[in-house]
Amino acid sequence: MALNTPTVFNASLNFRLNWEGSVRSLEEGIERSLNNPAIMASSLDEAVKKLRGDPEMVNQFRAAYGQQPNAAAILDAIATFERSLVTPGSRFDRWLMGEADAITAEELSGYQVFKSLGCITCHQGVNVGGNMFQRHGIFHPLGSREPVVLRVPSLRNVATTAPYFHDGSAATLSEAVKSMGFAQLDRVLTDQQISAIVAFLNTLTGTYRDQPVRPAVPRAGIGRP
Repeated sequence: MALNTPTVFNASLNFRLNWEGSVRSLEEGIERSLNNPAIMASSLDEAVKKLRGDPEMVNQFRAAYGQQPNAAAILDAIATFERSLVTPGSRFDRWLMGEADAITAEELSGYQVFKSLGCITCHQGVNVGGNMFQRHGIFHPLGSREPVVLRVPSLRNVATTAPYFHDGSAATLSEAVKSMGFAQLDRVLTDQQISAIVAFLNTLTGTYRDQPVRPAVPRAGIGRP
């Protein structure tokens, strides 16, 4: 089945890649994507041929790798770029580093609710998730049934990456928080709890090239990346 595209930001901090966690390295994920006709309508071999036909790209690969483009160098180049796509400097990061006024009282309350409900059992670590597997729909259904076991997604920049869940079935962050509470914790969260958690989640938006991460804006006729 088609799955909601995960963000590439901070992907290098995850212990596995894609929703099913079946990819163990950036290079493997890139190769799978290039060879997947439903994604790129191409192949790694075709990419090699096209890059070798571009004199400027040949010069760049010779400068970086001492040779013309080949499969290993292409995978390494893209993976190296993806490793640069980290987004530190969120307000929550700054608060953890001792900047007491980096988050508001409401946002701090949301963090405390987030902890008290047990959300940190799965969403923890440097990437606030991304380092374990979990079954979804423990108490109640949560989106499409397949795949049953998922890699827990990172919550960094979560306020900018709607829609949510493996099937994209939650359009807003508030809807996602409400659904998670019911499906995973068997809790009907109050509006106040939802609002507080969403406020906290908004503090997890980091920066890239000194600019805050912003939601993608699809162009006409093109879906969300």
